[in-house]
Amino acid sequence: MSHAHLADYLNQAADFYRDQLLASQEVIAYLKGRGISGAVAARYRMGFAPGGSKGLRTTFADYADSSLIDCGLVIAGDGGRFYDRFRERVMFPILSAGGDVIGFGGRVLDSQAPKYLNSPETPLFHKCENLFGVPQAAAAIRETGTVFVVEGYMDVVGLAQRSVQNSVATMGTATTEHHVKSLMAMAQRIVFCFDGDDAGQRAAAKALEVSLPLIDDATDIRFLFLPTGHDPDSFVLANGEEAFRALAAEAMTLEDFFMQQAREDTSLQYAEDRAKLVAQAMPGLQQLRAKAIQGRLLDALSKDSGMDIEDLISVCGLNNF
Repeated sequence: MSHAHLADYLNQAADFYRDQLLASQEVIAYLKGRGISGAVAARYRMGFAPGGSKGLRTTFADYADSSLIDCGLVIAGDGGRFYDRFRERVMFPILSAGGDVIGFGGRVLDSQAPKYLNSPETPLFHKCENLFGVPQAAAAIRETGTVFVVEGYMDVVGLAQRSVQNSVATMGTATTEHHVKSLMAMAQRIVFCFDGDDAGQRAAAKALEVSLPLIDDATDIRFLFLPTGHDPDSFVLANGEEAFRALAAEAMTLEDFFMQQAREDTSLQYAEDRAKLVAQAMPGLQQLRAKAIQGRLLDALSKDSGMDIEDLISVCGLNNF
């Protein structure tokens, strides 16, 4: 089955989910309660997958068509049974850069687990490569030269509702090489935006690790950590656009976050700690190809460790510096 044919099926499903949302006062009330307007819901083609196991049967005459399975809309169960993958969820179509639906994310209306359900890997959709919200954010990213990278669908939609239009989401997966390359092609400044808890710190550390061997000196990577208990959607809903932008203006530079990570579990009071600092910084320094960034990190490392830069270059094996 061709990719275009699968995309047609996914676009038809998106239209079905949109119509279901418009017909559901419960879902409309839920979105209004989250501060989401009809205009923003329409911009992101949001919809609703109704309850029941075969809602899509009203859209697809041949409900057992293998193409519906191939594009992740229908699951083949035991005994020749078929049923909808997404049920009783607010639906977020994931679009290609050209605007075609390539997959979906679905969010429950209540506290059931899992909160989010994504399309499976398909010929069109690869979670480790795709980002949510790219077509909608493209113009604002070009205008500002900046892209905010968040973790969830509702974060993107909530920011857009409050005039922060230049955000995309990794859809709950860790940042990958594909993501960073795509982001670098979009913007000069990449701001990774995470919750301020331990999980957010780990996610940021992974984004840093993946970015180091890929970035150049023209790329400005920053890390924005939100107050404890907030994600981007809840923060901007409670505090507004200006508060978010003020926080973003104070986002950590790559160099500052790199050094924070390198200093972890070191006091710098003793020679052993300073040696540990150098050892912890060494792998990242060795991966960097951006010479100006590498130089600034060597300056910071020299200051903290007490070692001359020339000695650090030698110890770290940065012979081409």
